[in-house]
Amino acid sequence: MLEEPNVFKNGEVLSPEYLPEILPHRENQVKAVADNLLPAARNRKPQNTFIFGPPGIGKTACVKFVFREFEEYSGVKTVYLNCWRFNTATAVLSEIALGLGLFVQRHGWSKDEIVARLVEGIKKSGKGLIVCLDEVDQLIFKDQSVLYDLLRINQYVSNPIGLVFISNNPHVFAKVEPRIRSSLAIEEIEFKPYNLQEMKDILEERVKHAFTAVESGVVLLAANRAVQLGGDVRIGLECLLKAGRLAERENESMVMVKHVKEVLKEAKPVKPKILKENVSEHEKLILDILESEKSLTTSGLYQMYCKASKKPVSDRAFRDFIRHLAELRLIKVSKKSGNIRMVSKKKTIDL
Repeated sequence: MLEEPNVFKNGEVLSPEYLPEILPHRENQVKAVADNLLPAARNRKPQNTFIFGPPGIGKTACVKFVFREFEEYSGVKTVYLNCWRFNTATAVLSEIALGLGLFVQRHGWSKDEIVARLVEGIKKSGKGLIVCLDEVDQLIFKDQSVLYDLLRINQYVSNPIGLVFISNNPHVFAKVEPRIRSSLAIEEIEFKPYNLQEMKDILEERVKHAFTAVESGVVLLAANRAVQLGGDVRIGLECLLKAGRLAERENESMVMVKHVKEVLKEAKPVKPKILKENVSEHEKLILDILESEKSLTTSGLYQMYCKASKKPVSDRAFRDFIRHLAELRLIKVSKKSGNIRMVSKKKTIDL
């Protein structure tokens, strides 16, 4: 019996979470981040760093790449956290402690107790520590006090401690208390979107390891779609992965242009979907209401929210949610003639 052709060598290579051995067209940014953190390997204070730029252009991959090298060669301990998941001071501090192999109770311990355990553990380790807070805007929105706590730990230990922050929003630290912002002494590194040739190079590198064979034009088509939708590499990867699965279902020996063309219509911006999955239940409810209604006043929207929610928040907290959704660009808020209008992709809602 003949074996069915398999177009995949390693489909995992097309996963957004996969960290490749090289990062094409991010060599300068990798060097800049590494240079800022290198003093920690020499027992000196590293440079706190803020990385910003649009989604899907290698910010997180760059930091994880540098962290991987540091863990292997420098003896410096690194801890990466995504602030969608850990967005309170207690959660962040607990996760850092766990990342260092320290025992902490997730519930029942005060923040000061966790800080004390961290200080004790860092002193005993004798190693430098670098912490990355990805999507830091979620932490700043909900509980920016942890920035002060991390600075406080720095004062109690001689081990070098460095911080790396990642956000799509270049102005996120404008909302941080001036005293904390000044103490952080952040250096900024901007990531700019990939052009078409750069996107093609990145996807070609993945394709070499992902598929047994591809038709000429496959990578260019996927790269062009990714660039058209804002330069998010994940869109190109999704196109290739779906095209590969389609080729496999059709029992083809290679991924062809026709397969990519067929899945292109399914490729959509990734970030809005991720954001909608991660916002609070109250914010999801607000988005659901806005999807189903054509026009609402501020009070009308709040009234509908209160009726739909089992535990509605106050009007003030409700407006905080509106501001947060606007900052995430899931909705748009503009002022015209003294009125506030919230605009979704499909319709305009009067607030």
